[in-house]
Amino acid sequence: SFMLDNLSIHHPIRSKTSNTMSLKQQQTPLATAGATPGLLTQIGMAGGAAVITVTFIHPIDVIKTRIQVSAEYGKLGMFGTANKVVSSEGVSALWKGVNAAWLREASYTSLRLGLYEPCKVAFGCTTPENTTFVKKFAAGSAAGALGSLAGNPFDVLKTKMMASEAKEAPSIMKTGAELFKNQGIAGFYRGIDSNVARAMVLNGTKMAVYDQAKGMVVTATGWERKSLMTTFFSAIAAGFFMTCTVSPFDMVRTRLMNQPSDARIYNNAVDCMIKIATKEGPLTFWRGFMPIWSRFAPTTTLQLVIFEQLRGMMGMKSL
Repeated sequence: SFMLDNLSIHHPIRSKTSNTMSLKQQQTPLATAGATPGLLTQIGMAGGAAVITVTFIHPIDVIKTRIQVSAEYGKLGMFGTANKVVSSEGVSALWKGVNAAWLREASYTSLRLGLYEPCKVAFGCTTPENTTFVKKFAAGSAAGALGSLAGNPFDVLKTKMMASEAKEAPSIMKTGAELFKNQGIAGFYRGIDSNVARAMVLNGTKMAVYDQAKGMVVTATGWERKSLMTTFFSAIAAGFFMTCTVSPFDMVRTRLMNQPSDARIYNNAVDCMIKIATKEGPLTFWRGFMPIWSRFAPTTTLQLVIFEQLRGMMGMKSL
């Protein structure tokens, strides 16, 4: 009788505990994660993935920048520009500004990628049913804007260093000192309006298309959401649509940031857009489309593959 009473007391307790745990699991605030990760953990993983990726992709960025700032390079195309840079400045010129790129990725990309999931929650994406494409785009845009504000100074330095045609790679300290001497702190936030707009469009497109494409790939193929192939094809799709939407903003940003330290050609992003459209034609906004896509496709793929792998190692589910 004692044993039966003992069982009748403990069984409901075990059942209640089990139900409570199950309820807590169901109420996890992040719709795409099995457990709530720390904010710094997500940002750190994103930054690590971004720094590793940019080390390999930087030469394409140098070529893209040269094409955007010079009509001469624009006529040469990707391979012609690469050949001219290497022949006149050496192979190492393809990594001009890579130290500024590392700092930029550690600040800008770590935030725009690491804050995406917390921003989704802030926009009400707590279940698959209420997670719409518009909300995903809004979350990506918000994360991109925050990242851009933090990374703009390094973006300015990187752009100026990549555009330099001197045989000796410019020093990040010398470039920064010269900019500060001529324009003060404001010089490091040159092009901030176009850069924030670009970041919002870029990250909104990137994360929303990637997130949406993963669902479509899983439905069409039956692959798991965490599968490497699912990540790969979804990232390729995101890279293409990013190039289509971001190219005009990228052109304006590059022109604004590469203005001479002691002069101002464009007053702001709108003025820059008007002058480019009237003097060079609307298609100029998509000059360098191929190098931008050539950069976005592998950058997006590598970043997201590495980021997803790091999430897996931390016990988190795929985005």
